[in-house]
Amino acid sequence: MLLLHKIDAKKLFFPPVEDALEDGLLAFGGDLSTDRLLLAYKSGIFPWYSADEPILWWSPNPRFVLFPEKLKISDSMKSILKKKPFQITYNQAFESVILACANTLRKDQEGTWITDEIKNAYIKLHQMQIVQSIEVWQNATLVGGLYGLKMGNCFFGESMFSLVSNASKAGFITFIKDNPDLKIIDCQVYTNHLESLGAEMIQRNEFLRLIHLYM
Repeated sequence: MLLLHKIDAKKLFFPPVEDALEDGLLAFGGDLSTDRLLLAYKSGIFPWYSADEPILWWSPNPRFVLFPEKLKISDSMKSILKKKPFQITYNQAFESVILACANTLRKDQEGTWITDEIKNAYIKLHQMQIVQSIEVWQNATLVGGLYGLKMGNCFFGESMFSLVSNASKAGFITFIKDNPDLKIIDCQVYTNHLESLGAEMIQRNEFLRLIHLYM
């Protein structure tokens, strides 16, 4: 039987991802230092936990990803984009985006996993130009957005929010089109929303092979 690993905050180390439990949970503890977060993403691991829990580290198998060349844009979405109802910017309001991601209520979700600790850690990565934000505006009001880590030709999506219909979808699609160098987008875990855009499940070992190739 596999046991959950405890991370020592004094050691920059993660156990093999093959040790993850069936649901993808690999370890707990440690910290959210910049070096540890970068090592995590390079290793196919990400943090995801609630305020009343220790830091939890995950590496699901299979992994939910989107290959940019397989992006699906419905006819209705093409029509919406053609009308240009939104203005898309990059890295202009990162803190507003992460706060909105934390505060926007979602169906079947109680509270938020984006704690103050998470916010501060990703703000540091944003200041290092590793974490990027995509802002979606309508009449000068922020109505949607997303953020994640861009490392090499990989984008590790973290969270998105939408206050009006199709806002985050428009931001996501535009971001992919504006970044033709992207080879793989990590969506982490399954959502209907991202599946409708072409995201799919691949085996974890293939995911690791690809991020090591493209990072």
